[in-house]
Amino acid sequence: MRYSVNSVWENNKRIKKWKEGRKMPCIVENYDVCVVGAGHAGCEAALASARLGLETILFTVSVDSIAMMPCNPNIGGSSKGHLVREIDALGGEMGKNIDKTFIQSKMLNKSKGPAVHSLRAQADKASYSMEMRKTLQATEHLTIRQAEVSEILTEGEEDTYKICGVKTVSGATYYSKSVVLCTGTYLRARCLTGEMVTHTGPNGLSAANYLTDSLKAHGIEMFRFKTGTPARMDKKSIDFSKMVEQFGDEKIVPFSFTTNPEDIQKEQVSCWLTYTNEKTHEIIRKNLDRSPIYAGVIEGTGPRYCPSIEDKVVKFADKNKHQVFIEPEGINTNEMYVGGMSSSLPEDVQYQMYRTVPGLEHAKIVRNAYAIEYDCINPNQLYPTLEFKKIKGLFSGGQFNGSSGYEEAASQGLIAGINASMYVKGKEPLVLDRSEAYIGVLIDDLVTKENHEPYRMMTSRAEYRLLLRQDNADLRLTKKGYEVGLIPEDRYQWVLKKEALIEQEMKRISKVMIGANQKVQSLLESYGSIPLNTGTSLVEMIRRPELSYDILAPIDPERPELPDEVREQVNINVKYEGYINRQIKQVAQFKKLEKKKLPEDFNYEDIHGLRKEAIQKLNLVKPVSIGQASRISGVSPADISVILVYLEQLKYQNTKK
Repeated sequence: MRYSVNSVWENNKRIKKWKEGRKMPCIVENYDVCVVGAGHAGCEAALASARLGLETILFTVSVDSIAMMPCNPNIGGSSKGHLVREIDALGGEMGKNIDKTFIQSKMLNKSKGPAVHSLRAQADKASYSMEMRKTLQATEHLTIRQAEVSEILTEGEEDTYKICGVKTVSGATYYSKSVVLCTGTYLRARCLTGEMVTHTGPNGLSAANYLTDSLKAHGIEMFRFKTGTPARMDKKSIDFSKMVEQFGDEKIVPFSFTTNPEDIQKEQVSCWLTYTNEKTHEIIRKNLDRSPIYAGVIEGTGPRYCPSIEDKVVKFADKNKHQVFIEPEGINTNEMYVGGMSSSLPEDVQYQMYRTVPGLEHAKIVRNAYAIEYDCINPNQLYPTLEFKKIKGLFSGGQFNGSSGYEEAASQGLIAGINASMYVKGKEPLVLDRSEAYIGVLIDDLVTKENHEPYRMMTSRAEYRLLLRQDNADLRLTKKGYEVGLIPEDRYQWVLKKEALIEQEMKRISKVMIGANQKVQSLLESYGSIPLNTGTSLVEMIRRPELSYDILAPIDPERPELPDEVREQVNINVKYEGYINRQIKQVAQFKKLEKKKLPEDFNYEDIHGLRKEAIQKLNLVKPVSIGQASRISGVSPADISVILVYLEQLKYQNTKK
């Protein structure tokens, strides 16, 4: 028997009404923080809250889905690796967890400058999930609960709501001082494979069908988004001889600043590269009418920067091939992830399509590719703290905020968990701006800009990316993690020592002069560098593209013994000094506008000279500063000038009083 969405929905409503009518006794418990959802966002939020000493309960639709990787089993990648390093520097768990469970590691973009170097690791997805679960289970003040949250509980009137807990489908009530929503892709989720539609979350897990109504009843605006995942193939059925083998790095670099690099040097598992072809594309084009994406069945908006193979074939019709990465899902499974070929096409078409790819001619599908639709919020309803503007004490993070990706989710979950804790403790929240972290860029984009598709972090989104490198995340953010309470004293002291060592060495090398003697000339010759005609400074020599701080060690006899990470920073600081100084000046200008705060209850209709579009957008977003106001779509530089003049007039009037 086939059930429609409505019939399932109506049946659930009948059951709920029956329970309410019987007035059965229900569980009542009290916590400081409730976290709804145990994906990558929920795990970081719950760990942050519990580690800060607050009694925390973490809800999940299935305990077996904690930190699950329903899509690609990897952590990091371009710009995403930056996020993981920043999570670690603030006291989060993702970096430590992937260091324990990776099966291949690679530093991307090594041929380019350090601003775009990004670490990426293939995970054993089962081990990753289990390790995170073990960490959660071992954490003091943290309770894990398998239950579906159906309502948020509030007190007060509309626009002055204050969170006071959550209720589950069973009727159990959990009172709390703050709540963090990290529902991922589960809200009213449905999975689509051609004509087959199942009303489930990812990997066939139960969807969460009630919470959306409760949120809407509280005036929260919801979006409908879509994402997808490719098929998983049986490794035994793949011919790897027709593919290009992809190896990990010889020297493995850890994600976490606390992981000893020597402890993670191990044998790695290969990934493989192959390509689609015209035959693949022809099969896809012939069956587009059976794709829910193109048949009008899917309501949600999909991610522009992670398109399905159907989208690639349609939108890039001039391309006769697309990359396909075959990646292992773990050590103890034969499942191989077919990266680059996400799809919602029917099962029979999937077999036809995949088997045209070299190496997949006889491939057997273990799990079909599918698209998934789900409810999420318009993130413009959030402050930069990730607290809802309309409901005090309610925070949110992850795909529920309209983003995509495990790393984006974990970043938001950590910040939401920290700020939910700060709210309970009555302390100042943690807000990272665009000049401090990729996490700051991510959150600012979400809460400020109009996002009508799942948001994905990219290096190009960060204006100050030379300052926000993945290698210096600890120098940028460890102090903030320490002030919050997530970084222990010994780790903080090491970062302070590291800063001092870098500064001392920079001062020392600025005074070192190198003569044009035979030893120097021989060294230069061995690296294809132009010989010296006269003496020069060590700094000038380090700046040569073919040379580095480490290469020049033999002609720098007074050099002290320094850790690898200190030497790396010295080398980068010297080579890119001019560019770094330029960005520091740009940041100073940026900070000026960020410091000009705007009142929360500011009515922009009172400002004469503002355009109607600007008034609408400003009243909608309620920016916290002039800087944020300047980044709102539809607000022009002229509008900002008008606001600044108005603020000066107000200031003058107040001083006269």
